[in-house]
Amino acid sequence: MGVKIGPLLKEYNIQGREIEYTFLEGKKIAIDAFPTIYEMLTIIRDQRGGFLKDSKGRVTSHLVGIFNRTARMLALGIKPVYVFDGPPHPLKLKTLEVRQQRKEIAMEKYKKAVEEGDIEEMKKYAKQTVSLTEEIIESSKKLLTLLGVPVIQAPHDGEAQAAYLVKRGECYAVASPDYDAFLYGSPRVIRNLKMSLQKKEKPVLYSLDEVLSGLDISYDMLVDLAILIGTDFNPDGFEGIGPKKAYDLIRRYKRLEDILNRGIIKVKDIDLVEIKNIFKNPPITDDYKIEFSEPDRDGIISFLVDEHDFNYERVNKELSEVEKRLRREKKSGVQTSLESFFG
Repeated sequence: MGVKIGPLLKEYNIQGREIEYTFLEGKKIAIDAFPTIYEMLTIIRDQRGGFLKDSKGRVTSHLVGIFNRTARMLALGIKPVYVFDGPPHPLKLKTLEVRQQRKEIAMEKYKKAVEEGDIEEMKKYAKQTVSLTEEIIESSKKLLTLLGVPVIQAPHDGEAQAAYLVKRGECYAVASPDYDAFLYGSPRVIRNLKMSLQKKEKPVLYSLDEVLSGLDISYDMLVDLAILIGTDFNPDGFEGIGPKKAYDLIRRYKRLEDILNRGIIKVKDIDLVEIKNIFKNPPITDDYKIEFSEPDRDGIISFLVDEHDFNYERVNKELSEVEKRLRREKKSGVQTSLESFFG
């Protein structure tokens, strides 16, 4: 769901910094895979609001998005590292149950819209029914592997693992649509890294130091603030507490425990110690390798064009731009081999 600190950043004029794609040239970016794929499944649709599918009825909306976005990054010298969620942490199950209930309600409304032939309502509710199937996840990983980019499997939350890569200096920033990576201690978060050729929106770079300085709080206070508002591990937050009130309380009393001990807000039956620990010491793995390789052109053509009915010319065009980048780098002598280019 993403912790709702956006209103606070806006109120205190913490806008992040718009950057050009060229700023990210040569940098490894840890991409939170699940919300990225959700986004693609939501926005890449047919005219009736349904998924794009191949001739066998298999969903391909995510493959269109992953291929285009990743190829464009590689063509610009940006090095994406995709991090996938593992099984959900037990404390996240309630959040997932609520999301599933919402999807089921949306599905019923979508079916009604189909019966009534209401295209706009179909589009509206179709986007609310998105779920990641095993087939979607595995096909995403296969395409990324064919493109030669690293795929890392997190023990639980992909955003926690991505933040770990940035904290270790192995990646420059986490690319995510929300701010949760800051709760896991990521020094930098990039939003709006969409690589769209049509829209002129630029990526926005936020730093944890600037967020904390702008709000005049510590990292520990930020975690407490998030728990007050509500996180994936306590989705309901605390009754009557929104971002502004949570911020005022944390600024005044510093610690969530002190707020609760004073009886200022109603105590909830949550494992506060465990939730804090998830953010400050999340389950992560060191069992990964960040290694890039040359895209497997034949494999990509076979997978996308032959197997999933993609247009050959469009696939070839994107791949040619990636290959042109590699040739230019080799010729320039800045990087003397594919291994050094992708290192």
